[in-house]
Amino acid sequence: MDGLRQRFEHLLEQRNLVTEALGALEAKTGVDKRYLAAGAATLLSLYLLFGFGASLLCNVIGFVYPAYASIKAIESPSKEDDTVWLTYWVVYGLFGLAEFFSDLLLSWFPFYYAGKCAFLLFCMIPGPWNGAHMLYHRAIRPLFLKHHEAVDSVVRDFSGRALDVAAGITRDGVPPSPADRMGRSS
Repeated sequence: MDGLRQRFEHLLEQRNLVTEALGALEAKTGVDKRYLAAGAATLLSLYLLFGFGASLLCNVIGFVYPAYASIKAIESPSKEDDTVWLTYWVVYGLFGLAEFFSDLLLSWFPFYYAGKCAFLLFCMIPGPWNGAHMLYHRAIRPLFLKHHEAVDSVVRDFSGRALDVAAGITRDGVPPSPADRMGRSS
C-alpha cells in the first residue's frame, strides 16, 4: 500500500494541467490537494460505475488528456515523449478497433466502462509501468514484425488499384467496369 501511496504522491508532484488545477483549488479552498485528487478520483469512479453517459466520459478521459499531451510532445524538442504518445495512440487505435467488433457484448457486462477507463489510464501512466509501452513491446510489435511485409504488399496492391480507378474516373468521367479493371473487354 505504501508503494501505491508513493506513486500517488509522485504523480501529484509533477507539473501538468491536472496538478496545476489541483494546486489552484488547494489555494482557494485550503483543502490538501491529495484529498482533492482522491475525492475527484472517487467521484469519477462512482460515476463510471453507476452514472448515465459513462461511455462518453470514458472516451473523453481516453482522448482529451492524451491529445493534449501529444500536442505538447510534438512541440517539445525531445523525441522520447513523441514515442510515448505515438505508442499510446497505436494501442488506443487497436483497442478501439477491437471494441468496435465486441462492444455489443462487452457493454452489457457490469462495470465495463470503469474497466475500460482503468485500462486507458493504465496505458497512459508515465514511467516504467506504462501499459501502452508494455502492450506494444510484448504483443503488437512482435505481430507487426512478423506480418508487416504481407500487409505492405496488400496495401501497395490496393493503392495501385485505387489509383487505376481514380485515373479512369478522371480520364473517362465514369468508373471502369470490373471487367475493364481486370484487363478484359466487355
